[in-house]
Formats: sequence, structure tokens, C-alpha cells
Amino acid sequence: MKIFNSLTSKKENFKPKIKNEVGIYICGLTPYDDVHIGHARTFINFDVIVKFFKFLGFKVRYIRNITDVDDKIINRANDEGISALDFSKKYISEMQNDFLSLGIESPDVEPKVSDHIDEIISMIQSLEDKGYAYRKNDSDVFFDVKKYKEYGKLANRTLEQLSASERTIPNFNKNHEADFVLWKVDTDGITWSSPWGKGRPGWHIECSAMSIKYLGAEFDIHGGGLDLKFPHHENEIAQSECATNKKFASFWMHTGPLRIKDKKMSKSLKNFITVKDILKNFHPEVLRLFFLLTHYRNPISYSREGLENSKRILDKFYAIVSQKKIPSKFTEDNSLKKDFISAMEDDFNTPKAINLIQAYARNIEKSIDDDLSKLGNFQKILNSLGLLIDNSEDYFKFGESEISDQEIENLIVLRNQAREKKDFSLADKIRNQLIEKGILLEDLNGKTIWKKKS
Repeated sequence: MKIFNSLTSKKENFKPKIKNEVGIYICGLTPYDDVHIGHARTFINFDVIVKFFKFLGFKVRYIRNITDVDDKIINRANDEGISALDFSKKYISEMQNDFLSLGIESPDVEPKVSDHIDEIISMIQSLEDKGYAYRKNDSDVFFDVKKYKEYGKLANRTLEQLSASERTIPNFNKNHEADFVLWKVDTDGITWSSPWGKGRPGWHIECSAMSIKYLGAEFDIHGGGLDLKFPHHENEIAQSECATNKKFASFWMHTGPLRIKDKKMSKSLKNFITVKDILKNFHPEVLRLFFLLTHYRNPISYSREGLENSKRILDKFYAIVSQKKIPSKFTEDNSLKKDFISAMEDDFNTPKAINLIQAYARNIEKSIDDDLSKLGNFQKILNSLGLLIDNSEDYFKFGESEISDQEIENLIVLRNQAREKKDFSLADKIRNQLIEKGILLEDLNGKTIWKKKS
């Protein structure tokens, strides 16, 4: 298996720390608003990566944190007149519901900052004891970037280059403008006691403390969105390696940005589309497939046309498996499995994998009556990507419509009664009435089934 390592900017052979096991840490969300599809892109892609490791037989240790202490959370909580932790709990619940609706597996551990203050303080003390952390005039506690000679290795730039590209607010308590906060003192909002006075953690230290607690000082893969590469991940490397004198993560993986009309989707730009918005009209697997049709490292442009194209592909997949009963036991089709694994082992090349599956689908459409085992192989491979998980009948009924399911069923009964009486004019009138409401009917094997149009 080869994985593109952001640390070296090239594909490298993946060799886990422990044979047949893999430790993965992904930077999670700061829950202060609904999950948008830019978030979904990152976490669906890492969900597929986790699923593929399991498909290969790896034992996976998957950690995804929650930043439940943050300026944005505190500000929003103050606006609503509730505590920061109560505010974040509300959106953590919303986040988990959205992830569940998208078929994203829960991590093995989902640690929160507020539950790991002791570990964070301990790490800062270690950095202070080793001379990497400092404070002046009872200021915040800062990390001294000049003490870490490899600072900038993830961004592949020198400290001088990074400083020149960043606009920073002058802080006379810093040794260098790039020094970052480990502990904020005398801050508004939620605080904890510490050797430096009441305050709360800086942003970067939390992920170092929690990843090391649950995966050890050295682990296999650390990932997140490309926007976290600098400064967040750069700072994580610096403080972690200085605290432990070890390498930290072997591989760094970053998902490309999601854009709308050539602009990055973000809450600050107020151009984001929430997961809930998408799921009003599209099945969650449609959104998943939309993302998988683009390589995880590449930028992706959101469009309704793109979603509709993904739905057409997924409709075809579901139509194939709904035609016949899949056998409980079937012979593995080694050619498909081998090609699929080959594509995915090349830096998780999901677009190539989907193309292979589409070609296979065209093949089994021709031979489905002769070899049902191919149908089982087909579904098993798609399941490993988090696709074709739903019941096919439920899949085609997904989404909002102008008419309730019970009203549809009642009209189908009336239509079938009209057909039995050979009143085909009335039967056609009912069918057309349903089409106008976005409902399609299919008469198969003496039974009428219905589907919702996109």
C-alpha cells in the first residue's frame, strides 16, 4: 500500500508500527453550528479509509477528537446566555446525528478537550521543564518555535518564510511572532486552575495531548482537512516531538477543500450548505458517492448537477441488486477484488475504484441470471465503501415529497383496482397524478412499487 505523506510530499509505502494494526487520529469538529458538507467531505473520506483498512483485515484504532472549548463556542454561548459546555453539548449531539445519518462510523474514542485538561497541563509542564515553553510578565504560556529546529517541515518552508507569509498581531510577550499559545490566562468564559493561573488551553496543544494518550507518542496516521496543515498540524508536530523526543505521526494525510463557485466553503464566508439541507432531497449515499468520485486530496466543486450524476450511478447500482435475491453464500470474484484492492492501495484511489465497479456492473447486467455470485461480490465491494447499505426499496423512497407515503399507497390501491376493472383511463390518470408529485411507479412481478424522483 502506498499513501501520499504530506510530510514528505510524496507517496510512500505504508508500514504500520505494529503488523496488521493501524492507529489513526483525525482532527474533529469544533461544535458551534450545524455540520456542513465541507466537514462531511473530510469525515466521509476518512470513514472510507478506516473501512478499507478493516476490509483488508487490519485491526484499526481510530480516534477523532471534539474541540468543545473554543472562542467561537464561548461567544455563541454568551449570546444565548448558557454555559459554553452546555452550548457545545447541544451541537455535539447534532454533529453525531448528522454523522450517523451519513453512515459515518463512530471512532473508537471521541475525546473532548474539557475531559483532558489534566493531560494538557501535564504536557505543557513537560515543555516548560525542557525549555520549550515560556511566559513573560504573567502572560499566556507560549511555545518557543526557534527552539525546535525542524519547525516548518510539514509546510516545507523555513520559519522566516512562514513568518513573512503570516500576518500576526504584535505581542510583546512573545520571543518570536510565530510562537503560539499553549495556555491562555485571565481569559473570558470557561477556565480551569493551572500552575500559571486560571485559564484554558490553546488550540493546538489539545490534539497532541489526546492523540498521545490514546495512540502513544508515535503512531501511524494523523489527518484532517488541508486547512489544518498550517499552523495547526505544524504546531502539533513541534510541541509533540519536543515533549516526547519521538517522531509523533509517521504519515500526515489531508483532504482537499470543497468549493462553491470557486470559493472555499466555510462558516466565516457564510456560503456553507449543511448536511441537513442536502438530505432533504438526496439519500446520504448519494453525497458519499459524490465525494468518492473525486480523489480525497483534490479540490472538489459542489454542484447539484454533480449530485444528480452521483444519484444516477447509485440508482443503477441499487437497481441491479434489487432485481435478484443475493445468495447467502457465493464464490469470491478474485478479479474484481484484486483490481479494487489495487486501486485503493494506491493512495485510496476511489475514483478508479468506482470506475472498476461501474464496468463490473455493466458486465453483471448481462449475466445476472446465469451467475448470481457476481451480484454478491458486487455488493460486498460497494459495502466496503459505505455504499448499498440501505434496503433498495427504502433507498428509492428516500427524500421529501409533496405527498405522504400513506397517500401514495392509497392511490396505488385505487390504480390497481382500476386496472382490474380495465378502467385504464383512470389508472393512467392516477399514475400521471403521482408523476406530477415526483413519484414514479413500476409494475414488477404482479406488484407495484414506487420511487421518488430526484
